[in-house]
Amino acid sequence: MSAPEWLVTMRDVAGGARGLSDTIGANPVLQRQAPPSGRSRTAAVLVLFGGPADADPTSPGGLPAEADVLLTQRASTLRDHSGQIAFPGGATDPGDDGPIGTALREAEEETGLDPAGVVPLATMPGIYIPPSRFDVVPVLSYWERPSPVRVIDAGETERVVRVPLRELLDPDNRFQVRHPSGYQGPAFSAQGMLVWGFTGGILAGLLAVSGWEPEWDTGDVRDLEASLTAVGARLDR
Repeated sequence: MSAPEWLVTMRDVAGGARGLSDTIGANPVLQRQAPPSGRSRTAAVLVLFGGPADADPTSPGGLPAEADVLLTQRASTLRDHSGQIAFPGGATDPGDDGPIGTALREAEEETGLDPAGVVPLATMPGIYIPPSRFDVVPVLSYWERPSPVRVIDAGETERVVRVPLRELLDPDNRFQVRHPSGYQGPAFSAQGMLVWGFTGGILAGLLAVSGWEPEWDTGDVRDLEASLTAVGARLDR
């Protein structure tokens, strides 16, 4: 699969047999594998990067200034995971053509994007989400021909946002959060949102191998509930 030069390293590592690894010693999301019992459910998410095809020779890893990633925010009225930030995606349907088909279909349903403009680059090893028993395959993709995106169902999604990568990479916007249960993992503050959990873990793992990442304070650990309150979200109990 073809990729812009600035996404090649990420594609090669993320799509490799070993996938991403925990480079900061506190990214448990990347270590979660489905149990051998086979009782997991399959799902996929679209990790969609947009930006010029040409690399910026003056930027680390060639990252263009305009590069971004597509994220959604779940509706604050939902009972579970309200207000959480996510990649477009969801459960596999019987008619889907593998994880790529699932990710593209769900992204079109959630954001209205045109799948014809998306170039899938790699499917990553599945990551298990214990509460829902989903084994989720992230589909790394490039938005070759961007199309308008928007909230399709306000009952499910509150925002659809193209978040600038340089905002996510800014060390001032990066830290770790600690859940009352003991979970600790990477987080980002961007566009008035707190990106953490599954989405934050995937993003942190990808950025760590991208060649774009400046050093950030991995020792800055913040209370998750307080961090969510700061952006007007709440913690599921």
